[in-house]
Parts: sequence; C-alpha cells; structure tokens
Amino acid sequence: MTHAQLRAQFPVLEQTLADHPLCYLDTAATSQKPQCVLDAMTAYYQQDNANVHRAAHSLSARATQGYEAVRDKLQQFIKANRREEIIFTHGTTEAINLVANGLSKQLQPGDLILLDGAAHHANIVPWQMLAERCGARIKPIPLTRDCRLDEAAFDALLALKPKIVALGHVSNALGIINPLPSLIKRAKAAGALTLVDGAQAVAHMPVDVSQLDCDFYAFSGHKMYGPTGVGVLYGRYEVLDGLTPLLTGGEMIKTVSFEATEFGALPNRLEAGTPPIAEVIGLGAAIDFLNSLPRAELQAQEQALLQHLQQQLSSIEGVHLYGAHVDNLGAVAFNLADEHHQDVGILLDQQGVAVRCGHHCAMPLMQSLGLKGCCRASLGIYSNKADIARFIQALKQVKDLLL
Repeated sequence: MTHAQLRAQFPVLEQTLADHPLCYLDTAATSQKPQCVLDAMTAYYQQDNANVHRAAHSLSARATQGYEAVRDKLQQFIKANRREEIIFTHGTTEAINLVANGLSKQLQPGDLILLDGAAHHANIVPWQMLAERCGARIKPIPLTRDCRLDEAAFDALLALKPKIVALGHVSNALGIINPLPSLIKRAKAAGALTLVDGAQAVAHMPVDVSQLDCDFYAFSGHKMYGPTGVGVLYGRYEVLDGLTPLLTGGEMIKTVSFEATEFGALPNRLEAGTPPIAEVIGLGAAIDFLNSLPRAELQAQEQALLQHLQQQLSSIEGVHLYGAHVDNLGAVAFNLADEHHQDVGILLDQQGVAVRCGHHCAMPLMQSLGLKGCCRASLGIYSNKADIARFIQALKQVKDLLL
C-alpha cells in the first residue's frame, strides 16, 4: 500500500476549509478515523444493535461476541497476560479515575504519590482527589531544563518510598518519550504501584505491558484511529482485582438483595452499566487496521517526518520550540515570537491548517516553561511532507501579518 492509498482511507481529509484543502496537524488531540472503523460501527447499529451479556436472542449474542472479541484483540495488541486484565472505559481519563478511586482504601494518611512533571491533567487531578480523601501527599517529579524527566530527582523521591508513581509514556504537549522500562523498574523496587498514561503512545509505537511490568496502563480509542467515548484500562490481575469499583450496577453484579450485594469477577466487576458497545466494535476495527499495516516502517516514517517538521520550524526566525528532541514522538510545541498562541492558531485555521493552541491540559508543564500556552502541531500515519510544506507556508504568512 502506498502512502497515498493509506491516506485515502480517511474520508475527512478530503474536505476543504476556507477554500483550502484541509491540513490536519492535531492528531494528538484526536486522530481521524479510517473508513473501516466507520463501517464497523454502522454495521453494528444496522445489524447487531442489542445490549451485551444480558439476553438470549441472536442480536444480543452477536453483539456480545463482537464486544468480547475486541477484548481478546486488545490482550494481544498490548501483550497482556490475561483477557480479564483488559477493562473497557470511556477513555484514559475514566481509566485513571477508576484506579485512583479504587485505591482509596489502600492508602493511609501521609502516603506519598509521585506524579510526572509533564503530566496531562487526567493524570494529576484524580490523584489529587485521592490524596484529599486519604490524607496522602502529592509530589511532582521535576523536569530538566530540556524538559525531560529529571532522573536524579526521581531517584531521590523514590527514597521516600512512595506508594504510587504515575507517569506518562509520551508527553501529549511536547512529544517527549519517557524511559519507562528503567523508571518502572526503579519505582517497583521502591515498593510503588505504577500507572502509565499511554494515550499518546499506542498509535505511534508498539506497547508490551508485560515487558514494561507496569501495574496499570491506560489509553483512549480516539487517539489510535478509533472512536471517541471508548478507552482501555490494563491492570495486572492481582492489583486490578483489588480495586474498589468506581461505578456499580448492571453487569458488574453477581447477586443483589436489600441486605447486601456481591460483585462479579473481572472484567465485568469494573464495567458497570451498558458499555459503549458500538465504540468498542469500532476500536476493534481500528486495531485490525493498525495490525494490517507495517507498523515499524510507519513509526520510522513518522519519526523522520517529525524531525523534518522540527527542522522546518527551527528555520523560521522568531519561532520558539519547546522540548524538541530528535527522538520525540508525534508532536512539536512552539510559539511565534511573543504572539498569542490563540491568534496564531486562528490565522492558521483561516488557511486550512488545524493545530492545537492552549495549555494542552498540562498547565503545570506550561508554568514550568514560563508559558500561558503554546501551539502544537501533531502527526498521524496519514501525515506527509505536503502537510508540513502547507503548514510552514501558512505559518510564514501568519508571521508576515503579525510581525
């Protein structure tokens, strides 16, 4: 398959904005969806629309079979040991909240929680709420001047024997990859549970949770060419089984009386109510789509394209890059001189170029950089050098207009 044929599978990219062909550079916020994902969800609604696990009729049986087949696909996709270690959620945010809430009974006043200094808000706020409930303490892991995690500071914090260490796999704002195997090994040696926000990683690189040896790994369907409204929590069975459910009711119940309720076994115990069935089916189609591609080759192409984007941006006088390293993945953060990032984004949009502008749900990171916000251009498997050329040309016109 040529890259043009791959790109052609994403119908949204065929549109124009303000009389300009769409140049989509906001994949880190949400990826576009290939036609096969749209078709899979439509087929479910047209042919198999029924609730799962709960009925004797054929539609429910087909829906349940399709839904549970995706759990098996995910087990293989991230190399989990057991299918019961795969929990469907509504996204990374719910997945992390599920863990943070579920650990409430396991923390004591004074216990320490370490958080990635570049973390997305979804990997900060649930832990703050947990700390408030339990009297635990929060400490951020500092960053170095080049925006990488400060490993010396990390080791010093581990000496304090934290109970939980929450890390990002890839920074959503900057695209920096954390050296997870080493970080997780050290955290576990210190006796901590480890959770990884993998939302920005799974679409761009292979993930093997067994090799990482993390306790929890969370990600979202909509950032890996699947639908919105669906996500995944992986948990090592022993620790996952010890979580207090965040939500109750529906299929997570084994028995109910007015005197007491007994919860069911994993994975159902953590999947209360009617799940996002069509979205799970769409996520399964996205996994099939990714598995059909030469992922190692595409990852190399994406990283080469990102380096090209970094170089092109660096060549424009007045453009400032943040945390730009050659081994980054998926995204470049930048500002144009002292111009407001929102103004830059609006003017780019008027030329058909879509980028993200703001604090990127990483306000502590922006504060550490001395910024109120910045622009971010991010890539997907459909991005190409023509997109970069369009973007750079548009940014130069914005510069001519503003400076």
